[in-house]
Amino acid sequence: MSDDTPDKPAAKKAARKTTRRKTTARKKPVTPKAEATSPLVEAAGTVEADATATSSQPVSPKAPPAATPAGLITVPIPVRWRDLDAFNHVNNSKYLSYLEEARLQWMLTVPGMGMDDHVAPVVAAAQLNYRRPIAWPAQVEIELSVERLGNTSLTIGHRIVDANDRGVLFCDGHVVMVWIDRDSGSAAALPDAVREACGG
Repeated sequence: MSDDTPDKPAAKKAARKTTRRKTTARKKPVTPKAEATSPLVEAAGTVEADATATSSQPVSPKAPPAATPAGLITVPIPVRWRDLDAFNHVNNSKYLSYLEEARLQWMLTVPGMGMDDHVAPVVAAAQLNYRRPIAWPAQVEIELSVERLGNTSLTIGHRIVDANDRGVLFCDGHVVMVWIDRDSGSAAALPDAVREACGG
């Protein structure tokens, strides 16, 4: 008695080939379509690229390059024993004192110290980024620069660095100073002497 049924391995192999042919036959070539980009998407990409190109250095204990073009003054200050706290490093509040001293040293270089009988500057905001502790003994330098020159205000960028290794950054940030009318307390125009001292 003859057996017309093909042996099972050969049948399976033939079935697989048939399935592959069918699958391949169903596939159609895909033509790439042009991506539709809206003007808003393109504009957002441009803005993002510009922002990346002009963004500041990432936060690091090492100092980013100083902004020398708008530099105002560099003031050396020795760290005093009384500046230390219970952890044997300079207390955070003393950083403000160092910055205040540097700003006053700069204002001494401005005619009339940037004030008169009618207008005077006040600190409106202060931002300090504490990068690393300052130990004793040490000599630091306070670097001040112009970040923004407004109609009634001046934003002064600051950096506290090691006087012996200016690549070591202890603190950075900025202070906003606003000139006010002594009588009314309202904002007053930035004095010409201050604007000239800032190169504006």
